[in-house]
Formats: sequence, structure tokens, C-alpha cells
Amino acid sequence: MRKVTAAVMASTLAFSAFSQAAVTIVGDNGPSAEGASQSSSQIHMFDGISLTEQQRQQMRDLMQRARHDKPPVNVSEMETMHRLVTAENFDESAVRAQAEKMAQEQVARQVEMARVRNQMFQLLTPEQQAVLNEKHQQRMDQLREVARMQRSSDMTLFSSNSNTRSNQ
Repeated sequence: MRKVTAAVMASTLAFSAFSQAAVTIVGDNGPSAEGASQSSSQIHMFDGISLTEQQRQQMRDLMQRARHDKPPVNVSEMETMHRLVTAENFDESAVRAQAEKMAQEQVARQVEMARVRNQMFQLLTPEQQAVLNEKHQQRMDQLREVARMQRSSDMTLFSSNSNTRSNQ
């Protein structure tokens, strides 16, 4: 169950990050209203890369097609999960089956978005790709540091809880 939950969460985060990246592909007029509603703390895929107007337009076209082809959010699946979670008797097998179904839908969406991101990446010059890869590496280094700090914090919490229990 943890793997399914982790996959769903990772997929959701990745999709969210990609959606935010798509918002950054705007003209010289600045971000759209959609972009204004997004969290400004998210890192944009193309930050620091100067795109030509032709690249910008090609990426807009790709995103427009992807947005048009994207299946709508499956509200009924979320409702089903909600009913399972709020049921008087917990049915683990039904929850597991529903989570796996939802995870498969999320995987399909993530694969489609990765395909579009690949097409966008291919529109970049080798120099732009190098900048993008460098920025990606910087983000990965930051995430590794956050993960290291979380593990360290978890270990500190675990050892302090163990010490508290052993002193009681």
C-alpha cells in the first residue's frame, strides 16, 4: 500500500510541477491568470532559459494539444475512495483495488505529460538543454539535502522518543 501511495503522490507532484512549467511558457506579456493562481514557490521547468518566440509558440502549441487531449479528472473514482475511507467497516482489499486503479490512471497521465515534456525538451538548442540539465541537477542536489535533513530529523525524533520511553 505504501508503494501505491508513494506512486500516487509522486505522480501528483510531478504532474503539478509540469503543469506549473507549462504556465511559464508565456509571451512577453508575463504569466497568464492561470499562472498567477499557481504557487510562486514552485520551480519552473524553463526558468533561466531564454526561449525564442518560435520555441515559445511551439511549446504553447504542444501544451494546447496536451491540454485538449488530457482526460478530465475522474471525480467518480475520488468519490468511490471517499466512500471507502468513510465506510463504517474498513475494507482493505477494496481500498487497495481502488488505490491501484487510481494509481494506474495517474501513471497514464504522467506518461503522457513526460511525452510532452520530451517533445518540449527536443525543441531546445544543445546549449539550452545543457542549462536545463544543470538546473535539474541543482534541484536534485537541493532535494537530496532536504531528504538528508528529514532522515536526520527522523532519527533525532526516534532517538528522543526511545530515550523518553526508556526513562519512564
